[in-house]
Amino acid sequence: MPDGFEEQGAPEVDNASSQPEAGSAGRNGVPVQLETAAVYNSSSEPYGGTPPTQPVKPQPLAKRTPPPNPPPPPPPPSDEGEEDEEERGMLRMSFMEHLEELRTRIIRALMGLVVAFVLCIGFCKDLWDIVSAPAVTALQNLGVHPPNLAVLTPMENFNVIYIKLPLLCSIFVASPWVLYQVWAFISPGLYKREKRWAVPFIASTAGLFIAGGLFAYFVAFRYGLQFLLGIGLDVHVTPVVSISEYFNLFVNVTLGVGLVFEMPVIIFFLTLLRLASPAFLLRHSRYAILAITIIAAIVTPTPDIFNMMLFAVPMVLLFFVGVFASYLLVLRRENRKFPWRLVILVIFALILLAGGVVAVLFYRYHYHFVQKWPFFMK
Repeated sequence: MPDGFEEQGAPEVDNASSQPEAGSAGRNGVPVQLETAAVYNSSSEPYGGTPPTQPVKPQPLAKRTPPPNPPPPPPPPSDEGEEDEEERGMLRMSFMEHLEELRTRIIRALMGLVVAFVLCIGFCKDLWDIVSAPAVTALQNLGVHPPNLAVLTPMENFNVIYIKLPLLCSIFVASPWVLYQVWAFISPGLYKREKRWAVPFIASTAGLFIAGGLFAYFVAFRYGLQFLLGIGLDVHVTPVVSISEYFNLFVNVTLGVGLVFEMPVIIFFLTLLRLASPAFLLRHSRYAILAITIIAAIVTPTPDIFNMMLFAVPMVLLFFVGVFASYLLVLRRENRKFPWRLVILVIFALILLAGGVVAVLFYRYHYHFVQKWPFFMK
């Protein structure tokens, strides 16, 4: 190769040292990647060759896509699925459908009362012997002979014995059926878990109503009637009791005490509807006891304190039974358990203690039971 050729040729360029680093700016502020794409690559042609007439078009830079956003966190678990599942059992009814359902339930309840009324008519005489027994016993204890009730009008005995008395008895006999119709009317608007209370509601409500009637018949009405009939005997006043007046007093006392015995059920459903709580009831228990005493004074047929306490004490006990039932409901709602084992042991110990006291009174001090106050006599 002749001398001087190297001088005329293109100078050697150190590619490693002359090429700028990636990311730095070239001429006129154009990035290096764009600039190098526009320069003619002379190494691809032999020495002395001519560059192409058409320049190479610059290739656009690839756009940098931002990193994808992280996926949103999963939503917290909710009870909507459970609520939807519960609501599937609820029956959607319009206003007119509610009225139609109410009419159907009233008709069925009345049909049950009619059937019970027809059954009670066949036992009118036996039922009247039971109802008139407190009056006969009270008159005998007061020394009135003969111990009979009086009829003042010709139709009085027929209306009382064959119409009013079977109707009163049919109310107690058909009470479970009537309460079932009440529950059947409100159950379409309840959740599935709330419909499980059907049997406890009917059994407890009907049982307490019947228990109230029995308590009025065996305890409250008997003592009150004897007190009323005994007023005036020391001033030569002989009691002559009309059959209608006697039966009206019997109905008022029996139905009144039967309704009062529904207090635990009312308290329980107030707690179920979140209208009351055990803490609220206990905090205001003194007002409840005052109201119970006033109601007992109104319902009691006699003005003496003893007969009023016969009404008031069971009502106060029923109030606290209702508070205890509402407390159990709150514990179930909060997924807590009641210490039944400890309570049963305490009750069993109290029963043993009371039995020991009664045994000592009977065998050591020779006490015995009597059917009037104070119930223990020597």
